[in-house]
Amino acid sequence: MKILISNDDGIDSLGIQVLANKMKEIGDVLVVAPKTEQSAVGHAITMKIPVRVHEYKKDGYFFGYAVEGTPADCIKMGIKNIMRELPDIVVSGINHGSNAAINIIYSGTVSAAREAAIMDVPAIAVSVASHDATEFEYAAELAKILVLEVMEKGLRPGTLLNVNVPDLPADKIKGVLITQQGLSKWDDVYEERIDPYGKKYYWLTGKIIEMDENLKADHYALNQDYVAITPIHFDLTDYNTYDLMQSWNINTNKK
Repeated sequence: MKILISNDDGIDSLGIQVLANKMKEIGDVLVVAPKTEQSAVGHAITMKIPVRVHEYKKDGYFFGYAVEGTPADCIKMGIKNIMRELPDIVVSGINHGSNAAINIIYSGTVSAAREAAIMDVPAIAVSVASHDATEFEYAAELAKILVLEVMEKGLRPGTLLNVNVPDLPADKIKGVLITQQGLSKWDDVYEERIDPYGKKYYWLTGKIIEMDENLKADHYALNQDYVAITPIHFDLTDYNTYDLMQSWNINTNKK
């Protein structure tokens, strides 16, 4: 089994190292990840500037390829230019910080998996719910189990699994739930500040607005110490509104 691994925290993150080591137990692993942190870049791809790729070593040994680009760039580069064939599966992570509710839209980790799904490759995104995460082993073991399940049972074309794990020891996690994307979102503001030279600049701050109140929602389940596994896809069509709009009078050719 050929497994392509990426992330948005950068190739030197602890999460991707733990994930790569675990995936090597079940397949041939190729790591293609951003050279530097690319958190919250969403599904951006690099245009009009060169994308450079470097061999990256850890402890003196080849670990993977560091890409001067985004997570989505890494998947394109990994499949089209380095592997030159489709992997059996892509696993993105393990991210430092949750990617539930509205964070799915912003997440580079999820976008790497989504890019794989666009390219007809099964994909899983894995995150641990703390930016100072220390508990990666359980998330890595769960990722291994999910990879084996996906390889046996498959995923619908265009669908990926978004996995969020509490930053807790395994015996403190209450269980694993299949969830839906929650509604919780950020109330963001660019806070005005002054630099040491007296010049004005802005720093993004904000707080999460809790809008989920049941265990069907990924964000709420995660806050209740459950693993949340959400199947998502890249078809953003609102089909209810699509049906309602069929009766709208917007035919510009109508006389």
